[in-house]
Amino acid sequence: MTTPDSPREDEDLAGHTVLESSEIRRSLTRIAHELLERNKGSQDLVLLGIPTRGVTLADRLAERLTEIEGGPIPVGSLDVTLHRDDLRRQPTRAPGATHLPPEGIDDKVVVLVDDVLFSGRTIRAALDALSDVGRPRAVRLAVLVDRGHRELPIRADHVGKNLPTSLTERVHVSLREVDGTDLVRIERARA
Repeated sequence: MTTPDSPREDEDLAGHTVLESSEIRRSLTRIAHELLERNKGSQDLVLLGIPTRGVTLADRLAERLTEIEGGPIPVGSLDVTLHRDDLRRQPTRAPGATHLPPEGIDDKVVVLVDDVLFSGRTIRAALDALSDVGRPRAVRLAVLVDRGHRELPIRADHVGKNLPTSLTERVHVSLREVDGTDLVRIERARA
């Protein structure tokens, strides 16, 4: 029996929205302010997004930082495909391209940007990929959603939303530039 406040069974199976467009925007603005505060300004900051949605988030974050600081923030992307530990199980992945800003990353504060932090394996692959392209002074991690369930000792420095989930749930991030809409949903894993 459902009460007026309880979700219907079909809604529960389909999932529910946890962040809408305005909340994603506020989260990125907060992360931008946190980055500037921790770094004491934007000097030597470089943002590297992890494809696919991490690149979009890095671009948006760079826009926020530019609005606040008044100067451009270098932004690029970091392909982690060849550094993943699941290539033997999923060998069909085609490597993408890493695009570094002209300034490079040596002796810079590199902020890796991704949409969801889960097991930590993608970030471990990103750290390996990063060591192939330069030697930053420091590396930080900014994610829109931290859902827990770490398998490796990795944590985000800047988080838009901590979202405790079960292993039977999936966090799906949709971004306007990639998916046509901005939202974050929790969905039940398909059986």
